[in-house]
Amino acid sequence: MTDFSQAIPVDKICYNEQGLVPAIVQDYLDGTVLMMAWMSPESLQKTLETGETWFWSRSRQEFWHKGATSGHLQFVKSVRYDCDSDALLITVEQQGDVACHTGERSCFHQVDSTKAHPPADTLSGVYSVISDRRDHPKDDSYTCKLMAGGDNKILKKIGEEASEVVMACKDDDKSAIASEVADLFYHTLVAMSYHNVDVKEVYKKLQERRG
Repeated sequence: MTDFSQAIPVDKICYNEQGLVPAIVQDYLDGTVLMMAWMSPESLQKTLETGETWFWSRSRQEFWHKGATSGHLQFVKSVRYDCDSDALLITVEQQGDVACHTGERSCFHQVDSTKAHPPADTLSGVYSVISDRRDHPKDDSYTCKLMAGGDNKILKKIGEEASEVVMACKDDDKSAIASEVADLFYHTLVAMSYHNVDVKEVYKKLQERRG
């Protein structure tokens, strides 16, 4: 377990009149905002000491160890505070990929009372759409046509797009490089979804190779 006990000065945080500070919790891999809750100096200290998130429940007036009952624990990866020292940003590894009490991944899953994918990085967003097309096919969807063609069609496109990336780089055409890499990313994500490999598994591999 990473020692966060000296990560931030608990006594230097600016708490509100109730002695609390808002803590935004974010997925450490794809940046999805999972939830916002309140921390007291004591719950922040518990979070830093245990490496798991602890909050203060304003309704129950007690400490709240996130996931202790549901099993959806949050393992802390980093803790930051803002320029005014009155808000926290905590990145976590979310167990079970569920942070909301409703069973949704993120508490921010509604847009005008309609469920929607929570905001995340672009690749994860595209992967979610691709996987939705896989699970709910549409006749006019290019993604669905690729999926219907199986590995032969998908992998052929990946080979074509990889060659086009090479040619764009050889020509030193920056606009073409960006465009062709985007096409390669998209078709690779289709292959991953076809084989049920979540994009976050790739992020984990990249995290392991950092440094």
